[in-house]
Formats: sequence, C-alpha cells, structure tokens
Amino acid sequence: MAARAIHLLSRRADRPFVSINCAALPESLLESELFGHAKGAFTGAVADKKGMFEVAQRGTLFLDEVGETSPWTQVKLLRALQERMIRRVGGTDEIPVDVRIIAATNLDLKRRIEEGKFREELYYRLNVIAFEMPPLRRRTEDIPLLVNHFMQKYCQSMGKRMKRVAPEVISHFELYGWPGNVRELENVIERVVAIEDRETITATSLPLEITAPPKRDVARPAIPPGFNLMAHIDDLSKGYIYEARQLAGGNLRKTADILGVSYRSLRHLIDKFGLREAERMESIEARAESKTLI
Repeated sequence: MAARAIHLLSRRADRPFVSINCAALPESLLESELFGHAKGAFTGAVADKKGMFEVAQRGTLFLDEVGETSPWTQVKLLRALQERMIRRVGGTDEIPVDVRIIAATNLDLKRRIEEGKFREELYYRLNVIAFEMPPLRRRTEDIPLLVNHFMQKYCQSMGKRMKRVAPEVISHFELYGWPGNVRELENVIERVVAIEDRETITATSLPLEITAPPKRDVARPAIPPGFNLMAHIDDLSKGYIYEARQLAGGNLRKTADILGVSYRSLRHLIDKFGLREAERMESIEARAESKTLI
C-alpha cells in the first residue's frame, strides 16, 4: 500500500503500477515474469511474452521480498537497473526500459551480503532512498483510524449498519502486540462485524488472545520500585559464584571453569564482592593437596 501510494502521488501516476512477490515464484519462473521470454525459449513458450519490466514501462515496478531472489536473478536485476536495458529469456534483442523500482524486504540485507547471499552492488543500487515500515505495535496512534476504516469497509460489504466501537476495545487494541500487523487487525474487524448483531462492538466481541492479560515472561519479572540493575547483577553473580564453588568443592580454578571465566577474573569478583570465605576455602584445600602430594 505504501508503494502504491508513492506511485499515485508521483508524476508516474497515470502509468502502470506493477507488483510482484519475488518469494512466491521459483527462480526460473521469476526470471520469465520479470524480463519476459521469447517464443520457443522453453517448453510451453508458444509466443513472445512481455515481462513485468515492459508492462510497467514509464510506471512503477514493486519488487516485494527482493531479499529472497537468487544470485542469478540479482545479477540480471542489477544489469537492468544500471543499463536500463533488459533481454527476454531466450531472446537476443536489447529492450530499453524506463521503470521506477520500489523494493521491500523483511530480511537484513547487510547480513545477507556478509553471508554471500545478496549482491552488494544491487543493495546500493536499490538503497537510494530507504525508510522503515514500523510494525503496528509501534504505531498505536494509527489504530483508531484503521479500525474506523475497516469498520466502514465491512459494514458496507456485509450490508450492516455502521457499528460503534466502545473505548475499551481501542484500549485492548493498543495494548495488543499485533504479530500479524494491519492484516491481523483487519481480520479481527471483519470477524466481529460478521458475528456481532449489536450496534456497539465491546470487548466481549473480541478474540480471547486480544482481551487476555499479556503473559509475563517469568525470566523477566516486573521491575519493582527502587530497582537497581547493577546491584541486581551483582547479587546474581554472587549466587552463581557460590553455587559453582560448591560444585567445585571449593577449588577456585574449577569454579572458574564452571562459570566460564578466567581464574584471574574470578579472583577479581571475589575481591569485589568481599567473598573472603572462598579464599580461606582455597587456602585450606591447597594445604590438603600439598599433604597428599607429600
């Protein structure tokens, strides 16, 4: 929708807007869809066919999930962007194209480059102007507008009178995480419009996963008043040192191995936390070991 909005607000608005999901097609078919093919290029190619670059001539081509393209397709995309020329699959003619490209991905392309899965040249060719589409949970101010839009849409399509939305519903929506983003919100509104006969949508009409209190991660309890992060970390460290020391029978070198730190770091922590008992235990153990060796 953002790509379409950019197109409609540009000087290319009277030209085609063409969209293709690069992850939805196998490599061989994607190449044909993007660049077209010549008659006889492969079995079933009974006639010349234009690709999306030609269809979108002087308009906008939206490449969704561009991070999923294969290295071979990336090479051809890079050539099309650099030279503004394409060649159909199985063809020999160079076809000039004038297309504005908008690309989207949910992958970290810089990491893909480091992994050798995405061409750096193509990344910089595409990344002229970049912006992030934040998830719905970070755009809670949009929720009332979207709710009203989808309510009008589905009340009209289902032949129902426009329904009101109780304030408590908006409150639940703003607290919910929306893992499915706007599509999930639209699905929820469509469902409640379909099943609710009352004129007002209340919290009782919503799915349980939205109205249920958020589950708290037991490993990350609520932060109490006066919480001090560094003091909490020190307390945890003391507990782990004590437990590891017990497992090691008081041997500080073994304790350090259990904790995955160096002996020197462990001694530093002992000094920092004032754990003198550990030092006395080490001294006693050292004397016991020396007697055994004698």
